[in-house]
Amino acid sequence: MAIYSFRTGTYARNIYLYGNTSFDSIPAEYHEPVKQYAAQNFSVDQIETARNNLWISEIEYTDTMTYKS
Repeated sequence: MAIYSFRTGTYARNIYLYGNTSFDSIPAEYHEPVKQYAAQNFSVDQIETARNNLWISEIEYTDTMTYKS
């Protein structure tokens, strides 16, 4: 299945910024691209807020932070 950038950004915003969806509800092939997108486009505070609000798991948080440069 193709990975569409517009979906990657939408999934990332909905998971990390709004908390109205989760990794469990998006296709598996989008998991890593969404984490990469979040790491590149969102601040550490935004990612930590997602973790603190339980919108992402500790593992998803760690995976995302590994993409932070």
